[in-house]
Amino acid sequence: MGRLKMGKKKSLLFSVVLLSLLLMLALASTCAPGAAPPPKEKVVTFLDLADYTGPIAGLNVPAGMAAEDSTKEINAKGGVDGVKINYLSVDTRYDIARGVSAYKRYRTEPKLMTVVAISTALSKAITPMTAKDKVVQNVTGDGEPQARLGWVFIIGAAYQNAFGASVDFLLEDWKNKGKSGMPTIGYINWDSAYGRELLRGGKEYAEKMGVKLLSPEFFPTGAPDHTVWLQRLAAGNPDYILVAGVDPTPSNVLRDAYKLGLTRKIQFIDTSYWGPTEAVGIKLHPEATEGCWINSYYLRGDEAWSHPLAAYMVPKYSGKSVEEFRKTTAAIYVAGLTRIPIFAKALEIALKKAGGYDKLDGEDMKAGMEAITGLDLGDGLTGPVAYSPTSRQSVDQTKFYQVKNGKEVPISGWRKVPDCVSLHDWSQ
Repeated sequence: MGRLKMGKKKSLLFSVVLLSLLLMLALASTCAPGAAPPPKEKVVTFLDLADYTGPIAGLNVPAGMAAEDSTKEINAKGGVDGVKINYLSVDTRYDIARGVSAYKRYRTEPKLMTVVAISTALSKAITPMTAKDKVVQNVTGDGEPQARLGWVFIIGAAYQNAFGASVDFLLEDWKNKGKSGMPTIGYINWDSAYGRELLRGGKEYAEKMGVKLLSPEFFPTGAPDHTVWLQRLAAGNPDYILVAGVDPTPSNVLRDAYKLGLTRKIQFIDTSYWGPTEAVGIKLHPEATEGCWINSYYLRGDEAWSHPLAAYMVPKYSGKSVEEFRKTTAAIYVAGLTRIPIFAKALEIALKKAGGYDKLDGEDMKAGMEAITGLDLGDGLTGPVAYSPTSRQSVDQTKFYQVKNGKEVPISGWRKVPDCVSLHDWSQ
């Protein structure tokens, strides 16, 4: 019995000594001179102030999906020179107050290099803050950043330049049809900063080209019917009507124009990229959208979905075939696959300019954006990158499509947009 107790004491003493030795070894390994701490992950943040449940969700959801998928693809390959991208998206519901609040909340994210403002009004609201914070901002189409060069870079060509490109295209059509004189055109869009932006230079360009532009018609975002505004335009006997808004809005305008019999005698042109798409408005209103022209800075229809990038990315990240995926997804998904690669290339240049991740700041990122001029970072999904020290347009070319038998069919090649921004008096 005594030997048993003594054995237990020895066993307990041995366990205590062994545990003490293990603890000492662990402490020694962590405190030993020259022991390297675990490497710190290098991350930059890309903040997307998006709209996934509001009026532009039909196009912004697939664009956001594309950005997320391409971020995963880049990060899986090691990131940009070992730096991973934190793609952070927030649903602002197309609400300015929500967007401003989201920016204030996330402006201190580690190495915030770029923020996307999904609406023209939101961009104008946060521009003083992003400039103060020295954060590159992306905005869709707003021409003011081209007039006032700074920290804001446009996605696509400036809206007013696209308006001018539509004027050029319809004038060619007018002449090709052997018509004399000059055509009369109308314009209808949301009553918003975006809706009016197209005319800040677009109106002056129409006047310069000798086109008669009727008084524009603006309707509330989310208006269920557009008959009253279309009737006012129709009273001016236009030959062409330029329509804008984000699908399904343009397609709904065409729905109401079709009911009035206007689509049979007036050529409608979507002039700001976001018009009738096969998976959204064209599917909803096939008869009404038939024949509409669409001005686009990115490939659409079969041109987009047959692209090798779509063939690779769609099955990998959606688990669906391209044919199945395109039935419910707008082609802007394919164009959206270019957004993060553009950011990544600019980041690569910025890292070299900074001399590494630790020294990287907003000034380096801005310089990187200005240094990717002429690169084909979209593999032909858009024209070459047009960003430069004097250009804030991501591209300076668009092309035209027409809705034919429910599909977006190309009716032109890439065409350089005119400079309409400079025609506007920005002091007003």
